[in-house]
Amino acid sequence: MTVSVLGSGAFGTALAISLAGNGPVTLWARNAGAAAEMQRDRCNTARLPGVTLPEALTVTADLEAAAAADVLLLAVPMQKLRGALIDHHSLLAGKTLVACCKGIELNTGLGPIAVMRDVLPDAAPALLTGPSFAADIARGLPTALTLACADADRGRDLQQQLTTANLRLYRTTDTIGAELGGALKNVMAIACGAVIGAGLGDSARAALMTRGYAEMQRMALACGARPETLAGLSGFGDLTLTCSSELSRNYRLGLSIGRGESFDASLTVEGAATARAVAAQTEKLKLEMPITRTVTNLLDQELTIEEAAAHLLKRPLKEE
Repeated sequence: MTVSVLGSGAFGTALAISLAGNGPVTLWARNAGAAAEMQRDRCNTARLPGVTLPEALTVTADLEAAAAADVLLLAVPMQKLRGALIDHHSLLAGKTLVACCKGIELNTGLGPIAVMRDVLPDAAPALLTGPSFAADIARGLPTALTLACADADRGRDLQQQLTTANLRLYRTTDTIGAELGGALKNVMAIACGAVIGAGLGDSARAALMTRGYAEMQRMALACGARPETLAGLSGFGDLTLTCSSELSRNYRLGLSIGRGESFDASLTVEGAATARAVAAQTEKLKLEMPITRTVTNLLDQELTIEEAAAHLLKRPLKEE
C-alpha cells in the first residue's frame, strides 16, 4: 500500500520523513512554490529547519497525485479539518484517512474522527495521536503513538504499515477516548504553563496535572470512552509531555498568560479552541470541569492569573 501525507507543517513533514524509511512517500504542500523549494533543496526550511528530506520522500503541490495513495495522513489543524475535507471531497471520498490532529471542533463539539465521519461517511477514518514532537520524530528519536480505528482489522493493517524504525504504534478501537485524551491534555497544558509562568512552582503544576487528568477522565467516561485509553499514550502520556515542555505551543501560550506577555497570534494553539468547545459541552453534560472553565476565563481575560489560582484553591474540600 502507498502512503501520502497531506499537510507540510512540521508534524506532517516529520511523519513523512519517518515513513520514508519504509518506502516511497508523498508529502503534499498547499503552496506550489514551497513544494518546489522543498523538493529541490531537500529541506522544509520554514517549518523543520536543519533536517534533510530522504530521497524516498517526494514533495508535491499536486493534490490529485498525492491523494491517489492508498492511505492518506491528514496533517492539518483541527479547526481546519472540516474545511479541508469539504474542499477536497471528491478526492478524499472512500479513502482510508488518518487524522493527525488533536482537538475538538469549536462549532460542533466533534473530534477528528467524528468530523471525518460527518463530512465523508464513505471514508475509512482513523486517528494518530499521543506524546510526540515533530523535531523528535524527524531526527529519528524513538516515539510511541496511539492509532485509533473503530475497525479492528483495518487498525491492525494500518499499525503494520505506519510503524517505522523510530515510530512505534499501539492500536485501539476506542476512538472516543483517543480523541478526547489528545484534545483535553492541550487545555491542561495551557493551565500548567500559566502556573509556571506565574511563578507558582513545580508542586502546583504537579497538582494541576493530577486534577486535570481527573477532569479528562470525567469527561471521557461520560462520553463513552474506556478508562484504560485515558491511562495510555493518548491520555496520560500526552498530558505528561505537553504539560512539561516549552516545545508545546499550548504550554507556551500558558506561560505567556502567566507572565502577562503577548503571544504570537499567528501560531495554531489547538487547546484554546478546545477549551471553549469543552466548556460549552460540559454545561450540556452537567459535568464539573473547574480547570477547563478557568482556562477559558483566562483566555477571555475574565480572570487574572492571581484570581484564577485563588478560585481553584478555594474550591470545596473533598475526598480524592
